[in-house]
Amino acid sequence: MNDITKCALSGATRSEHDLLGDKEIPVEYYFGVQTMRAVENFHISRVKLCMYPEFIKALAEVKAAAAMANRDLGLMDKEVAEAIIAACKEVAEGKLDSHFVVDMVQGGAGTSTNMNANEVIANRALELLGHNKGEYKYCHPNNHVNLSQSTNDAYPTSVKIATVRSINKLEQSLRALIAAFEAKGEEFKDVIKMGRTQLQDAVPVTLGQEFAAYAATLTEEVERLDENKVLLYEQNMGATAIGTGINSDPDYPVLCCKYLCEVTGLPMVVSPNMIEATNDTGAFVMNSSAMKRLAVKLSKICNDLRLMSSGPRCGLNEINLPPMQPGSSIMPGKVNPVIPEVVNQVAFKVIGNDLTVTFASEAAQLELNVMEPIIVHSMFETVDMLINAMDTLRVRCVEGITANVEVCRRMVYNSIGLVTALNPYLGYETSTSLAKEALQTGKGIYDLVLERGLMSREELDNLLRPENMVRPRKFPKQ
Repeated sequence: MNDITKCALSGATRSEHDLLGDKEIPVEYYFGVQTMRAVENFHISRVKLCMYPEFIKALAEVKAAAAMANRDLGLMDKEVAEAIIAACKEVAEGKLDSHFVVDMVQGGAGTSTNMNANEVIANRALELLGHNKGEYKYCHPNNHVNLSQSTNDAYPTSVKIATVRSINKLEQSLRALIAAFEAKGEEFKDVIKMGRTQLQDAVPVTLGQEFAAYAATLTEEVERLDENKVLLYEQNMGATAIGTGINSDPDYPVLCCKYLCEVTGLPMVVSPNMIEATNDTGAFVMNSSAMKRLAVKLSKICNDLRLMSSGPRCGLNEINLPPMQPGSSIMPGKVNPVIPEVVNQVAFKVIGNDLTVTFASEAAQLELNVMEPIIVHSMFETVDMLINAMDTLRVRCVEGITANVEVCRRMVYNSIGLVTALNPYLGYETSTSLAKEALQTGKGIYDLVLERGLMSREELDNLLRPENMVRPRKFPKQ
C-alpha cells in the first residue's frame, strides 16, 4: 500500500476546481479538490477512512457495480467503464488505501467520503486510460464514477456491505471465545463451589456449570447478529438523492444490484421502497443494539471473573487468572485482573457508541439522515474494539484460568447455604432454625442436624453430598 505520508513529493502540482474555486493538488495524490477541502475542514476524530479497509473495499465494489450497470445500459463508454472497473479492483485490493484520507466524522451526510472514492478511482482510471491525473474530461469523478448515483445511495450501501463483513469477523472471534468457555466448562465439570445470589451464599454449583453458562449466553449473541445481517442486505442503489431515482435509468437498480451481488458475494436485494430506504437507518440501530447486548454480557462475565479471582487471601479465590503484569507501583506482589478490566471498559465504550447511534438515527429529518457518518464511525469502532477485546479475553485470560479446587470445596462444606438441600425433607421452618443457629454459634449444618436427631448420619451424608445438589433429583413422596 502506498503511504502518502511518506511520498517524496516532487513539488509539482495540478490545478483542480470545484464550486468554490481552484486548488493546487500535489501530482502524487490520487484524491482531488473536494477531498482536500474535506481534509482541511474536518479535524475531528483523527480517524481516517484508511483505518477501515473493509469500508474502502465496499466503496470500490459499489462503484464497480455501478459502472458495470451503466456500461450495460449504454450510459457510459465501454472503455471508460472498464478503466473504472479496473481501478475499483485495485482499490478493493487495498492498493490505494492510503489515499482515503478524510475524517470518518464529517458534515455533509458522507459526501466527503463518497467524493474521496470518486476522485481516487477517477484518477487511477485516467492513468489506466493513458492520461494524467486531473484530466477529468476523459474520466470525471462525478460524471463517470458517480454516474446514476448519489452519496445518499452509494454511501449507505457501502456501509452495509462493510458492516456485514465486519460482523462476520466479529462472529469468528465470538465463536472462538465461546469454544474457550466450553472447554473450561468441561475441564471444571467436577469442581464443586458455592453459588451465590445477591453476593450471598446460595446453593452449590460446579465451576464447570458456570463456565458452560457463559458459553451458552454468548452463543445466543451469534444468533442475534445473524438475524440483523439480513436487514443489512437491503440496499438502495438507484435511489439517488432522496429515493425518487432522479437521474437514473429505470432498469439501473435491478441491474446494479445483480452486479453488486456478483462483486461482493453477498445476497444484496433492492429495497421495495427507495424513499424509506434512503432516510431510514433502522438496520444500523438494530445492529448497534445487538453489539451492545453482546458487550453487556461480556462485561457481566468479566465482573464474575474478577469476583471469583478476588483475593488471593482475603477474597473468594476460587479461580486463578493468568498473571499478566505487576499490579501496583506501591504494593509489592499485587497482580490485578487487568484483562477483564479492559473488557469492562470496552463494554462501556460500546454502550456509549450505541447511544450515539440511537441519537443520530433519531435525528433524521424528512428525506435524509445527515448524521450517518457518526453512526458509521461508532459502529465500526464498536466492531473493532469488540473483536480485540474478545480475542484478548480468550488468549490472555480464559484459556489460562485454573481452579482452586480445595478452596471451592471447603467453602461449600462451611456454607450455611447447604441447609437449602434439607428444606424438602425437614421443612422451611426447621431449616431456617438450623441456619440461624449455625450462623449464631459457628457450628456446621451437618453437626446441628445430628445433634437434634433430625436425620441419621447415613441419610445426611447422602443428602449433603455437594454432587447431589447441582442438578435436579427425585424427592420422596409425602
